Amino acid sequence: MTVVVWIVEGTWPACVAAARTHTHEGADIVLLHVSPADVPGAAHGAFAGLLGRGHPERDPGTRLEHLAAASADQLLADAAQRLGRPCTRQERTGRVEREVVAAAEGAHLLILARDGDRTHLGPRSLGPAGRFIVDHAPCPVLLVWPETAPGITTVPPPPPHPPHHR
Repeated sequence: MTVVVWIVEGTWPACVAAARTHTHEGADIVLLHVSPADVPGAAHGAFAGLLGRGHPERDPGTRLEHLAAASADQLLADAAQRLGRPCTRQERTGRVEREVVAAAEGAHLLILARDGDRTHLGPRSLGPAGRFIVDHAPCPVLLVWPETAPGITTVPPPPPHPPHHR
């Protein structure tokens, strides 16, 4: 059984806890982190456009790439330590939601945390990336709350229905 666990700053502990709880000891667990490609790319473009291409050693995009890689390495190391069993660490770069879906191809389970408004139950508890992943995942999804779930009193009331006319 292959289980992909999406590791994101702030919500990864809940995903790792879910992997420990809901997978058997021999499962092949892949801890996945995705760095968005657009931030270093924007910095590269701004540097080239505003300051010219004469001093590539001063390009802030390169520094951002290195910082992102170091941060991802640390997150994955922390997640692997908390998991406490053998796993594979995978770092990808690109459009986050599409990279997570691609990484889940062939997996038996994808674990991710809610990434939207977590103060209420309902569809807004998923942000755009989480919604895309849930809608397009090529395998079953275990969606977890990164903290205690809000009470059912946060469910909005049903919409008013017009009276039936006979």
